[in-house]
Amino acid sequence: MPAHFLADEVSVHQLFDLTGRVAIVSGASGYLGSAMARALAEAGARVVVTSRDAKRAQETADELPSPKGARHLGIALDHVNEGECERGFAEAVTRAGKVDILVNNTLDRDFCDKDLTTVTADQFNQHLKNNTGYFLLARHMRNHCVARKGTGSIVMIGSMYGVVASYPDAYEGVCPASPVQYHALKGGTIQMTRHLAAYWARDGVRVNCLSPGPFPPDKINAELVKRLKAKCPMGRMGKNHELKGAIVFLSSDASSYVTGQNLLIDGGWTAW
Repeated sequence: MPAHFLADEVSVHQLFDLTGRVAIVSGASGYLGSAMARALAEAGARVVVTSRDAKRAQETADELPSPKGARHLGIALDHVNEGECERGFAEAVTRAGKVDILVNNTLDRDFCDKDLTTVTADQFNQHLKNNTGYFLLARHMRNHCVARKGTGSIVMIGSMYGVVASYPDAYEGVCPASPVQYHALKGGTIQMTRHLAAYWARDGVRVNCLSPGPFPPDKINAELVKRLKAKCPMGRMGKNHELKGAIVFLSSDASSYVTGQNLLIDGGWTAW
């Protein structure tokens, strides 16, 4: 191959290496969030874990691997509170020195047990405040990157249920229907991703969305899992480590020309 083709080429190892980067991961103590936080830490990033409980955040941070010696941090932050978003992000910058990656993963699950037959207007609106928090944190991230003349990657966590409807027969007789407010929330997350990406590309800030498919925790109803498996081309549920490669890809230079995209990790669910 001619030498000029290789002049600016970066190796795969360099593209995925997050050494020296700082990543905020909200909700990193949860089933999916913990796997994504571990992935970023394993790739070399210093991870800032946020939670409404400062102790829980630090305990989660202390459990993360540190192959390059990064000191992970735990910070209290309630993302549905506007003042908390500003204070928590500022604390992350002060303690870590900068932020390169923001993963908007946490979810205030209040009223997720209410389906379209029982959810009230107030409960519906309260659930949508999750997106307000994602936006406020993303804007703080964008402004921080512009102020320090650096680049950044924002990853929103969406859902396959922000793209397609749920199957009524999968839930009927087993549990309440998949919450309509959750579908509205995640559809909004995906569209917000596209909008922010278009406006912030000029600032060197990439915005993408990672949308998991069926990744139920062990405690979920066994009959529901059986029905969900039948709806998935791969015939099984996802395992939380199967999000690790995707989150590192979207956070790293491996996706340096990717913005405004929604990456579905769903076992083929949305393919049919």
